[in-house]
Amino acid sequence: MTEPDWVVKQGSDGAPVLRYQLGEREGRPWADLLEVLDESVDAAEFIRTELPGWVVSGTPELGRRLVDGGAKVLRHAHSFRRDLRADPPPADWAGAPLREGLRAVPCDRAPEELLEPWRAAFAPGHVDHFPGDDAQAVAERIGPLLSGKAIGPVLPSSLLAVDAEDRVVGGLVLTDRDGLPWIAEVFRHPERGYRGLGADLLRLAIADAAARGLADVHLVVSEGNPARRVYESLGFLLQETSLTVIVPDAA
Repeated sequence: MTEPDWVVKQGSDGAPVLRYQLGEREGRPWADLLEVLDESVDAAEFIRTELPGWVVSGTPELGRRLVDGGAKVLRHAHSFRRDLRADPPPADWAGAPLREGLRAVPCDRAPEELLEPWRAAFAPGHVDHFPGDDAQAVAERIGPLLSGKAIGPVLPSSLLAVDAEDRVVGGLVLTDRDGLPWIAEVFRHPERGYRGLGADLLRLAIADAAARGLADVHLVVSEGNPARRVYESLGFLLQETSLTVIVPDAA
């Protein structure tokens, strides 16, 4: 896994004003993990001038100032980390069978096989609901995630849960996000039951990641997502809170 590259944005005097990791989101350039380096500068005004039309992820305070200037909120989220060395997973997490006759299999299925349970998990009303149609969900979310284009390569600790008919009913996708083992998705089909399946998948993936020598795993959960309680119960600790917004386009 590689170390992340930072982009430093300078003011007119050449002094560094902010830094971020460059990405793409919603079809726009994305300044992720943005940090203000010069507190004497009005960072919100600097961003509106220098990054018009960009997606920006930074502190809630900065995000609110951008919103006051016309930015649109995309996501209010909390990042978590689980230390696999200082707090190794219990031995019984490794290889534990899934509930109700489900099987854990590698995450190597076609995006279309994940569509139904993924859609059901993030149905209308869920804070992370995707509003596009099924074709868009496959083309813009699930497909790029599984191919490694959305975040980074899918790591071998990823897994899917399948039923007796070999249908995918849940899954966990662990990716390499610029050097960080990143849980990009955890989902289950709620209409088919299997309550607690997400926690089962997390235990298996965490145990496998630890066995492969990973030092930690990370994830982000949206404000208002009840899954946060599950993550905290499994040893994930809050690292920071961010607000992601779309900066208004240049006039």
